[in-house]
Amino acid sequence: MRVRLLLPVLLLPVLLLPVLLPPGLLAVLSSAPAGAAAHDASPSPRASPSPLPAAIRAGVPQAVAADPDRARELVVEMHWDGDEAAPIVRNDSAAPVAVKEIVLFDIAHGLAPDTRMYGEGLQMLAQTAGTIAAPEDVGDYPDRSHYRLPEPAGFRRVYGVLALEPAGAPQFIAAFATCSRFVGAFDISPTRVRCTIDCEGLVIPAKSAWSLESLVVREGASRGELLDDLAKRIARVHPRTAYPAPPAGWCSWYCFGPAVTAKNVLDNLGAMERDYPELKFVQIDDGYQPKMGDWLDTGPGFGGKPVQDILREIKSRGREPAIWVAPFIASPDSKILRDHPDWFVKGDDGKPMPSDRVMFGGWRLGPWYVLDGTHPEVQAHFEKLFRTMKDDWKVEYFKLDAIFWGMMHGGRFHDPKATRVEAYRLGMQAIRRGAGDKSYILGCNHPIWPSLGLIDGSRSSLDIGRNWTSVWRTGRENLLRGWQNGTLWWNDPDTLVQTGLPENEARFHATLVYATGGAMLAGDDLATLPRDKMPIVRALSRPTGVAAAFNDLALSVGAVALANGVTRFALFNWSDKPCDRSVAFAGKCRVRDAWTGEDLGMHDGGFAMRAIPAHDARLIEVVPATNAAR
Repeated sequence: MRVRLLLPVLLLPVLLLPVLLPPGLLAVLSSAPAGAAAHDASPSPRASPSPLPAAIRAGVPQAVAADPDRARELVVEMHWDGDEAAPIVRNDSAAPVAVKEIVLFDIAHGLAPDTRMYGEGLQMLAQTAGTIAAPEDVGDYPDRSHYRLPEPAGFRRVYGVLALEPAGAPQFIAAFATCSRFVGAFDISPTRVRCTIDCEGLVIPAKSAWSLESLVVREGASRGELLDDLAKRIARVHPRTAYPAPPAGWCSWYCFGPAVTAKNVLDNLGAMERDYPELKFVQIDDGYQPKMGDWLDTGPGFGGKPVQDILREIKSRGREPAIWVAPFIASPDSKILRDHPDWFVKGDDGKPMPSDRVMFGGWRLGPWYVLDGTHPEVQAHFEKLFRTMKDDWKVEYFKLDAIFWGMMHGGRFHDPKATRVEAYRLGMQAIRRGAGDKSYILGCNHPIWPSLGLIDGSRSSLDIGRNWTSVWRTGRENLLRGWQNGTLWWNDPDTLVQTGLPENEARFHATLVYATGGAMLAGDDLATLPRDKMPIVRALSRPTGVAAAFNDLALSVGAVALANGVTRFALFNWSDKPCDRSVAFAGKCRVRDAWTGEDLGMHDGGFAMRAIPAHDARLIEVVPATNAAR
């Protein structure tokens, strides 16, 4: 994934989402069974019920027609089953009606201005935190500006899920549990909250009805519990793929960029064979192709040597080749655009539309044009492309970048009845047919909710950079999405980098990658990596698949529950000054530094790590004394 870095970067207040604690973990300074690591379960004061759920259910949903005079011919019904609704819109008239959007609710929320909030973006680079009076962008590339998606005046728009933390009331969540056809959004202002479904001006025939996306409205003791429940509800409709564990390997981009050579790749393959037996995948990134879109042609990146020759060599030497592809996009001078202009999303003039007309035009070899996923010949092209890479190139790991472009707004599809979500999902389903069910498909620069059930891995942050601002920012992006890991897909926190950072920040970044529980691809040149950096790469080459659970909004202490009652705690210092971090447990436990192996002694009831330096972290392992006795 490539984007232009916007500077200066605004450092946001830490108003972030705790992940649901695994069973058996208790809160700092709470009681727990003998020998069990504790992380927080002390009961919180009983909160008064929020009026929001009742107000939402009492509201009257409305349809907004392209012709306002036709809106009265449309009826919206909310079919509630507990706290989940299955909305439909019905056209009872004798003529078709073009539908702009459905407003499922629009209410005065009555919340204090400092009520904390969190919302997802439509695109993976966007998230929102802060308060309802002062919402703040977590990522650098908001939907409303970078991708030029509409946002109502006076509101902040988020997509898929909106979580609120009212003072003195239960945590609140409103979210869509499905995304098969339409984009669902939530708009919030200091006084109102509304929920909409974008119908894109499509026409509902006379005497017919549409099923819309399912809506969940819930309260609970913690946002972590609410999000965990949401993930399970989503997975019932959009099940996680069968890929069994997050992958580990090496990626070429973060040390060589588009100038990567065959020698670079093979040197790192040799280093993996020699020093990193558990790194499985060798991922060649952007740079092998001559133009965006011409993926099977030989570019200049390997001195004229076809990339497939290198991929086959990787396979013959016992590692798994992986490739970067941006399947939905094409450069203006690409062969595919020249030969098949009818395959592309069109503008009002009937010609292929450059994406910079309506959104960001691309970071390299652009402005990009967009292949139309509703076109049967495009679907056949995707199947053939990925089947060729799988069968002939021996690739079963595909990093799909810039796939958000597959649902570009403002254009015309081959199928005029299709929504943007349908265009994207049809294209992705064709890619899966070509790649096969056993291949690993990583979504990168992708739409979050429309990708549900389609991808094995989901990039959860912007590209990592070798500086503290990037480590700080991407770290929060990644940890905010911890609730998705293992239930919706495997999270991908981007690569592990250990060179170019001071020792403390390199350790912080490594600890954070561990805390995500997701995929781990090394981003340094392994052939030249200093020996003192090698142990951390080796340790992280076995991802746990378990995201850390946090009980505080500062994300200072995260707990990873492992087998046999063992817990690892990630202790973060996000600040510019040294700090202490403490954990508590009942009974005696052996504590050790998980990075260095240093025995920190047997402790009864808790452990404190003193004076963690600024921009640093520790990873400690807590083992019940009863385990040691066994």
